[in-house]
Amino acid sequence: MPATKDQIEAARAQETEVDTEEEFLTVPLAGYDGVTKDVRVLPANRWRASAFRALNSGNIDGFMEIVLHEDDYEIYEDLDPTSDGIGKFAEEASRLSGEALGKSSGPSRSSRSTRKR
Repeated sequence: MPATKDQIEAARAQETEVDTEEEFLTVPLAGYDGVTKDVRVLPANRWRASAFRALNSGNIDGFMEIVLHEDDYEIYEDLDPTSDGIGKFAEEASRLSGEALGKSSGPSRSSRSTRKR
């Protein structure tokens, strides 16, 4: 029996929801009072330049608004984490993403010596 139009649309909506959920990592975020809750965050390799600009300028709310799942931003506000909590959160998100924040290996050294003899 072929699927109805409603069944097809429902299946597509469910697939879209699953795809969206898979785009986020679940990372613990500690609040100022020691309470920790899991929030969904984009993998670090998908953080936009605007997120880094916000973070570098000290706009933590702006940074979190960009990288957190929209439904989890309120959890962040309720937890009101310290800067240490934000740092641990970002480190864990980058670790789970397979990225190292701020740790570029830089260019490799040449195997040949450039010293004149």
